[in-house]
Amino acid sequence: MKIALFSSQNYEKPFFNQFALQNPELEITYFEEKLNHQTVAMASGFDSICAFVNDCLDANVITTLAEMNIRCIALRCAGFNNVDLPTAKAHGITVVRVPAYSPEAVAEHCVALMLTLSRKTHKAYNRVREDNFDLNGLLGFNLFKKTIGVIGCGKIGQALVNILNGFGANVLVCDPNVGEGNYTQVNLDMLLSQSDVISLHCPLTEQTHHLIDEAAFAKMKDGVMLINTSRGALVDSKACIGALKSRKLGYLGLDVYEQESELFFQNHSGEILQDDVFSRLVSFPNVLVTGHQGFFTQEALSEIARVTVDNLLAWKNNQAIKNQVI
Repeated sequence: MKIALFSSQNYEKPFFNQFALQNPELEITYFEEKLNHQTVAMASGFDSICAFVNDCLDANVITTLAEMNIRCIALRCAGFNNVDLPTAKAHGITVVRVPAYSPEAVAEHCVALMLTLSRKTHKAYNRVREDNFDLNGLLGFNLFKKTIGVIGCGKIGQALVNILNGFGANVLVCDPNVGEGNYTQVNLDMLLSQSDVISLHCPLTEQTHHLIDEAAFAKMKDGVMLINTSRGALVDSKACIGALKSRKLGYLGLDVYEQESELFFQNHSGEILQDDVFSRLVSFPNVLVTGHQGFFTQEALSEIARVTVDNLLAWKNNQAIKNQVI
């Protein structure tokens, strides 16, 4: 089976090669290009494609893939909001994903953002390199006994809850699909109004698009910390700018961004960024952005490769696929 892997990065090839070598019936070809309307022709001659979070799999791309007789789309990520599922289903294309590669990786990165913002370690690092040991401007706060709201408590959310309990935080959870746990379940309005820190861990749907908007910020405490390691479009970026300017939002940590497909996973250091909203966001001293690296651990990459290969083998051999979306 020939597989076209789009948006490939050098760091993931060793992990996929490891599992491909164990299954010689799979032949993976790596394409650095993102899958979109301009590059979909590169999938010609393949049996299936492997796509990532920012690849374009809209109706036109999927229809073109179907015309090339491609019948399986293997997502090497958890989210599938970039896939036009009705079109894929209409063309008889199977879509599989990696629902839980390493919940702890993302949860730990989330806490890293919290601690970096609260203790200003990124600023301290730069000061010390310049022999500046002044502590003024670096005053932080404890996570101990703080109220931390977790919106969405799936595998990643639960991993975060476990960590926060270790810090001695008061954890609130808003998720209608979970039962009792070592947290207090509340509705969204209560979570927004009571939390000192808010962390997002829900999928991107029509209902959750811009879940955090101007109205949501109005319900929050002054100086609240917001962390998003889930999906960029959960947050209205322009509303964020307003909340930062008014100081309603005291700290903002982002590992995702709603227009990240044109920015992340690429080196733009020699360019002038054309995204004025992003440029304004990162200009605030209390904003910390990482380029969608929450998943980026050895353990997670190994699991992503293993599960993706297992999904493809199950599809090839007409076996039940537990990670099938459609």
